Amino acid sequence: MLRITTLNVNGIRAAFRKGLDGWLDRAGPDIVCLQEIKIQDSDLKEAMRHPDAYTGHFFHAEKKGYSGTGLYTRSPADRVAAGMGIPEFDAEGRILRADWPGLTVISAYLPSGTSGDIRQEAKYRFLDHFEQWLGSLMAEHEREGREFVICGDWNIAHQAIDLKNWRGNQKNSGFLPEERAWMSKVFDTLGWVDVYRRLHPDTTDEAYTWWSNRGQAWAKNVGWRIDYQVATPGLAAQARRAEIYKDERFSDHAPLSIDYDRPWPHTAG
Repeated sequence: MLRITTLNVNGIRAAFRKGLDGWLDRAGPDIVCLQEIKIQDSDLKEAMRHPDAYTGHFFHAEKKGYSGTGLYTRSPADRVAAGMGIPEFDAEGRILRADWPGLTVISAYLPSGTSGDIRQEAKYRFLDHFEQWLGSLMAEHEREGREFVICGDWNIAHQAIDLKNWRGNQKNSGFLPEERAWMSKVFDTLGWVDVYRRLHPDTTDEAYTWWSNRGQAWAKNVGWRIDYQVATPGLAAQARRAEIYKDERFSDHAPLSIDYDRPWPHTAG
């Protein structure tokens, strides 16, 4: 089995202080996709850069203490590439890609629009570019047979079963009709697969991956499912098990791990 984990750490330093490295040792994912690392390269300690048995790769935002993505891999990648060629968003460190023979794993951190109209408009711009980029990846898949999985915080709950208070959030960023329709297009038109929903099509309360720090959202499980593994159909069909780990809290998000029935990736060499 190949185990892939995605986690928005909401600050990699804070997540390590809360025991993320110990959990990685115990859980043993083969590939880990991180979002919102909130750190510059010069501030990465060696334990964060290369936890036991892992090689780390990072794409830092230009703005200190903001955004950024990372990847931990047990098997060295043939190629690691940052960004999607859009300067506005590449400056925020939102996309990090790793390639092995026949397999690409991408850590993606899509923008939030919760801080106001300006950021919501930026989010829509990102979604327009990201949609085109997803189309190019699907074309690569169809042309070369390469399987893709895009792991990360998409900052959109797709359906009513993906958040607790869906009725009260229909006018809020993250559950706007336009955002949900965009997600539907990713799955229904572009052909990508929501892997967790393939395995658990009807799960509600147990599917949440993020809880607000306000009130008692965590204690009452008033959550959202906004962290995804979105894959090409062939890889999605190999998914056998999904787990959202909630016994410890490293962040306001929970790690989402999925086991795929395929060997660990190895370099071409």
